[in-house]
Amino acid sequence: MVKHIIVWTLKDEYSEEEKKEIKAGIKEGLEGLMGKIPGLVEIKVETCGLASSSGDLMLYSVFEDEEALKGYSVHPAHVDVANNKVRPFVKIRSSFDYIA
Repeated sequence: MVKHIIVWTLKDEYSEEEKKEIKAGIKEGLEGLMGKIPGLVEIKVETCGLASSSGDLMLYSVFEDEEALKGYSVHPAHVDVANNKVRPFVKIRSSFDYIA
């Protein structure tokens, strides 16, 4: 299995209410990919981190193998969510992929 973790920090220009709506849209969009992407085993977006967190939200996803992760990154359904619900609102993106 390959685990794919991303932490995003949203742009400073958004109010807390706007950030709440943006996070909900990202969560809905990405979790909605389950069953649509070959090799995607699990996907979850956490939007309520502790005050000690350095990011605003986190993606935790599991893939059958590295090829499935590569396929996910270019899959049209994922690209649509990334381009419309994630990238326009994000200031910082950090990722970590590993074999478990």
